[in-house]
Amino acid sequence: MSAADARRGFGLMLFLCAALLAPVARAAALPPPAQDPFYRYEGATPLAEISPGTVLKTRTLPYHVVGLPLPVKAVQLLYRSTGQTGEATVNVTSVLLPPIRLGPPMIVAYQSFYDSLNQADEPSYAISGGLTLGGAIPQVETLLFAPELLAGNAVVIADTEGQSADFAAGPEYGINTLDGIRAALASPATGLGGARTKVGLIGYSGGAIATEWAAELAPSYAPDVNSRLVGASFGGVLADPAHNLHYVDGSSQWAGVIPMAVIGISRAFQIDLTPYLSEYGKQLYDELQKASITEVLGKYPGLTWTQLAKPEYPTPESIPVYVETVDQLIMGTGGTPSVPLQIAQGAFGELEGTSGTKPGIGEGDGVMIAGDVRTLAREYCARGVAVSYTQYDALGHVPTAVPWITAAIPWLAERFAGKAAPQNCAQIPPGNPLTPIG
Repeated sequence: MSAADARRGFGLMLFLCAALLAPVARAAALPPPAQDPFYRYEGATPLAEISPGTVLKTRTLPYHVVGLPLPVKAVQLLYRSTGQTGEATVNVTSVLLPPIRLGPPMIVAYQSFYDSLNQADEPSYAISGGLTLGGAIPQVETLLFAPELLAGNAVVIADTEGQSADFAAGPEYGINTLDGIRAALASPATGLGGARTKVGLIGYSGGAIATEWAAELAPSYAPDVNSRLVGASFGGVLADPAHNLHYVDGSSQWAGVIPMAVIGISRAFQIDLTPYLSEYGKQLYDELQKASITEVLGKYPGLTWTQLAKPEYPTPESIPVYVETVDQLIMGTGGTPSVPLQIAQGAFGELEGTSGTKPGIGEGDGVMIAGDVRTLAREYCARGVAVSYTQYDALGHVPTAVPWITAAIPWLAERFAGKAAPQNCAQIPPGNPLTPIG
């Protein structure tokens, strides 16, 4: 362990101890988002006429973990964003301000892997003190980004799925992330709008969806944010969702993601896939409307697409509207990042009950496919992006988060410092084709 690592570890220990020992003055719990007026826009100007990223409401409160207030200031912003089909929406981001800041402000946009179809599980509610089963994930993530606060960086955490909880809609995740950063920069309450403020993106799993899409959409959708970006680090990557449904089909742990994805994609793209579902598929579709990943993981062992769909639709690809939709979710199709990337991917999915022997898929981490991620990395290399790719052949999806964040924090610190980014493009093995179905 380096001296810098030791200092970070010691600082994290002090931070958590201070949080636990701080006087706890628990206020009355705020209502969940569906009942909280803060989450609604009530202005006279039509939302569609307001620029994306515009701050609509502001509130300041302590950052909470498991309902307990910590000595960290959180500024929550309601802002204008854009949905998957282009409609004007509102969303919330939470800006955590560091206890001590030295030098110009730096922003670490941390994208949560809360993975839920329930608005009440989003990070902003957990940060405000709300407690839900699905919202337990944002509570645990404190350990992942606390070192950034200790380093004096602000941490911005958007509700990446939007207020409709559009699970798996990657471009929408990215747009919500970028507009959340815009809001954080624009708000006087954050003090982050200086000309020297730089922004780094990090996220794992569901957070990787938001991080990667934000990086690839930034040059076209948010050039103002892109001009401040220094790099993006992400791991456990959903590069081609259509492939992933086949990969987790029949898995003992991850198969419940299939009906969650059907619901999320239907919701985000405003399409109806229920006519293609079997009676059992419709039953799960209704039961899981507000499910989180914490509720389905391991609950549907062996679940397959053929159980969910009518016999005349033996594969998802036999449904034209599905094909048209998921082709829009393949990473790399929305643009090219202009900043360096650090990508991590596990490849021992058997540890988490997913077979890697399916044709055209190969090894994965249990839910994400390593060959797809390698192809994405190689494609960006071919477009001139500096990519550092690491594959963990002995780890599944969940444990890979540990080496990813361990490497991501110092990697991002070097990008903030203006150091040249490492890349290993020539050493990345070939992967699977990432070609549209239609």
